[in-house]
Amino acid sequence: MSVNPAILFTAATTSYVANCALGAAVATGTLRTGRAHWIHHALYISTASLAGIAASSLFWSRNRAGLLLLPAAVPLVLIPAISSRSRRHIVTALSAAPFFVASLIKAWR
Repeated sequence: MSVNPAILFTAATTSYVANCALGAAVATGTLRTGRAHWIHHALYISTASLAGIAASSLFWSRNRAGLLLLPAAVPLVLIPAISSRSRRHIVTALSAAPFFVASLIKAWR
């Protein structure tokens, strides 16, 4: 059974966008998660895992989109160490966006 790498890049990017949207909604007070703040953490784990799996397509497919996603590993590794109440958390999280977008476009071409 063969998996289309583009599907994995779509899943990783969707998880990233959902995580950013949830984080922005909580940060602006639009949404209150209360005791369910773990959802943001679960989305982060989902995003990091899916990004890793998508990037692994470099080893098992001809799709080279993983090369464009690899730099997103830096902000994904740094983000847990930065206070979620700081501006640096937001800037670091958003710095991964160009890599997710570029790899998604490349994956579908």
